[in-house]
Amino acid sequence: MSRRLSELLRGGNAAPVVVRTQPPALRNVLLTAGSLIGLFALYVFYELGRYDAGYDRLAVAQQRTELEVRIEHLERDNRELRTKLAELDTIRLGRAREQAEVARSIGDLQAQIARQSQELAFYRGVVAQNAANIGLKIQSLRISATQVHGLYIVHLALVRSGRAEALTSGSVELSVDGEAAGAVRQLDLPALTGGRTGELGYDFRYFQNFDQDVTIPAMFKPEHISVVVKSKRGDASPLSQTFLWSVEPGP
Repeated sequence: MSRRLSELLRGGNAAPVVVRTQPPALRNVLLTAGSLIGLFALYVFYELGRYDAGYDRLAVAQQRTELEVRIEHLERDNRELRTKLAELDTIRLGRAREQAEVARSIGDLQAQIARQSQELAFYRGVVAQNAANIGLKIQSLRISATQVHGLYIVHLALVRSGRAEALTSGSVELSVDGEAAGAVRQLDLPALTGGRTGELGYDFRYFQNFDQDVTIPAMFKPEHISVVVKSKRGDASPLSQTFLWSVEPGP
């Protein structure tokens, strides 16, 4: 016992044993490196698995590039089509405006032609007349039927011969002579229009047209229509003329 104690006492003079532990930072670096190596190994195994399954990374990348190029071409074509559509809309609107202008111009030309035709008819009437016939004249009178039974339209055209330096104005009276119940009877304009019109007024320089509706009673048989034209200014003598009742076919 004493000998063992003495050995221990002698051994106490020897160098002490030192135990060193690794620092935490180095351990973290080693753990991180190991994790990265493990992840890389997993990725390698993943790629090898896809390759063994027939997946070609390069082919997929090439296909994606081709699809991106195709998308770019389609977007460019779409932009071009939108541009063309906008141009077509602009052209369509421009044509619509041009058509409206052409229609308006045609309407103006037709109105001008109608005025010139009427003036031409007037001057022809002036040339055909003698100097003693200067004044108002009934150029024409027509009677047309309508789709309403007993309703007719009297078309009357007045012209003024001679040199017209001012407007002329006055009134026109219409009356229809005929037979009713075996007796001769005359219907004036109020009777022909149901009291709506007593006389027609005119105010023109060269000519004026009238389209007057008249209604003939069912039991009345018209034979003649009389026209009396009176001037308010005294620049023309009163004019009276009788026409045969002759009806043109209606529309």
